[in-house]
Amino acid sequence: MFEGFSLETIALPEATLRVRVGGKGKPLLLLHGHPRTHATWHRVAPLLGEKFTVVCPDLRGFGQSSKPADTPDHSGSSKRAKARDCLALMQQLGFARFGLAGHDRGAYTAFRTAMDHPEAVDKLAILDAIPIADALARCDARFAAAWWHWFFFGQPEKPERAILADPDAWYGGSADAMGQEAYEDFLNAIHDPKTVHGMVEDYRAGLGIDREHDEADRKAGRTLACPLRVLWSARDDLEDLHGDILAIWRKWAPQVTGRSLDCAHHMAEELPQELARELSEFFSQ
Repeated sequence: MFEGFSLETIALPEATLRVRVGGKGKPLLLLHGHPRTHATWHRVAPLLGEKFTVVCPDLRGFGQSSKPADTPDHSGSSKRAKARDCLALMQQLGFARFGLAGHDRGAYTAFRTAMDHPEAVDKLAILDAIPIADALARCDARFAAAWWHWFFFGQPEKPERAILADPDAWYGGSADAMGQEAYEDFLNAIHDPKTVHGMVEDYRAGLGIDREHDEADRKAGRTLACPLRVLWSARDDLEDLHGDILAIWRKWAPQVTGRSLDCAHHMAEELPQELARELSEFFSQ
């Protein structure tokens, strides 16, 4: 897994992250979603490594990265806090400006990084997401029924108790679909109470402080300064729930293109070659 990549533990001002680094060329930071770790990129990163220096961290709260202290507003798990980690990580690796792609919950951190630090993000790719504020503003009975976990995870204590009672049944997954080493890494994460709490805290931040940050940007008329590429899974429910995905992103990004891919939600595991080709073409331009 990740042949030719190094595996490092990097101490940053606010967090300590487990990070894979490999390849050569322009820097490209890849952010995983829930409930995955950086290992979700193991089929994509080596392909991108032919053109890019690829950096794949476990986000704070996830995998084997450090877990933030709990606060009433969940600010330690906010996408703004994780964006500061992204900036600090890439600066420590010697990159003042970089390409950035995020999937699922990692897409929210990627979006916040580009919004808060436009001087650092050259191009942005969002995979399977619309902004948190838009998702919540558009929430109806269909969304609540399909994405009920957003609201369950927002509750205190009960989500962790439910997940940890049987993590394998809760999350599913298989070595055949994910790859043996990636699956083992995933299992270690979902069986760790501190990691489960950290992942759930990401959702608690999403319902509160993250939404506030998005709404403040919207009110101020702030938009992305860099080109945006949006990709989403045709066999997941993002388009079914929200309709024209690019129309939603055009309100946030003057330069946006995108399309759906013929896969289910975990595109990096299901369609690695096509995803790598899409990202390579976008970030090479």
